[in-house]
Formats: sequence, C-alpha cells, structure tokens
Amino acid sequence: MRSLIAVCLLSIACTALHATPQYQTCISCHGDQGQGNPALKAPALAGQSASYLARQLSHFKAGIRGSDASDTLGQQMRAMANTLPDQAAIEAVSNYLSTLPRTWPAATVEGNAEAGYKLYNMKCGACHGPNGQGNEALKAPALAGVGDAYLARQFEQFKTGVRGSHPQDRPGRQMKMMATHMSSAELHDVLAYLNGLAQ
Repeated sequence: MRSLIAVCLLSIACTALHATPQYQTCISCHGDQGQGNPALKAPALAGQSASYLARQLSHFKAGIRGSDASDTLGQQMRAMANTLPDQAAIEAVSNYLSTLPRTWPAATVEGNAEAGYKLYNMKCGACHGPNGQGNEALKAPALAGVGDAYLARQFEQFKTGVRGSHPQDRPGRQMKMMATHMSSAELHDVLAYLNGLAQ
C-alpha cells in the first residue's frame, strides 16, 4: 500500500514539474492535471480546445469576460489572467492544457439522461458536437468533462446576461441567445446526459 501511495505522489510531482511554467499559478485552483476543483468552483480544463482556452484568457485580460460586478469568480479569473504577461504565455498555458487527458468531475445534479440526450441533440449538438467534444470551427468549447456545476453556473450567467453581453464576445452573445431557449429542468437533463458520457 505504501509503495502505491509513493508511486501516486511521485506521479503528481512529476506532472507538476512537467507542466509549462506559466501554468504553475493555475494549479492551486484548476489542479495539477487540469481536473478542476468543485469546492473552489474551478472548472476542469484538461483536454479543452487550446483556441477556446486562449480566447477566454484573452477575454479575461481585456475585460470582455469577468467585468460584471456580480461575477466575483470572473473577477478572480481576470486577476489571474493578468499574471500572464503576453500572448505567448496565454498560448503556452492553453496548449499545455489541451494535451492533458480529459477528466470527469463527480456529478452534482440529477436529471433524466435519456431526455437530456434528445434535448442536447436538438439544442446543443449542432455547435458543441454530438458527444460534447466541442467544435473549433464554430468556436464552441467541449462540454463533456468540464463539470456540471460549472456548466450550470455559466448557463445561468448567459441567461441573465452576466456573460455574453460584451459586444466583442460574438460566440458569447450567440450562447446568451441560446440560453433563453432552455429551462432549468431541461438543463439538468442535458447535464445528466453529459455526465453519462464518462461511463
């Protein structure tokens, strides 16, 4: 048992050492494997599209995202994004995270996954892909493996205009419009379906 624990600790230490230096400040919230931390409301980032991550970091730095007074988590991310000095640092972090294997945070919502499958394919799949893997051509991020609590929070922010209202955030404005076409109950069904993709 001790040898197994030692191997696990060594693996974590090695991963942290091999992370791009610019990611070191992100580990405390998003984890050494990009697995996120639901307790800190930090989403899993592992396996997400590099272009999407770079765009979001740039948006945080520029105040396109996270500038609403009610978005305290977004404001925290703005401060963190500003520790990245330039576009090269943003791309280094984004590229590193995109190479990590996708993780699956524990489910926190309940819903009807079968109904969610139908709703997802009717309302979400055309942009986010049939299995929630994202679509870079449409600037749509992966949804599978991000974490249902984070997705639910972002959906509500789109719905209320906290996110997606900035004129320079075209994909965000599209998502803001789409968020008005789904109820909270339907969202829980969709999240249940996305959670089921881990199995």
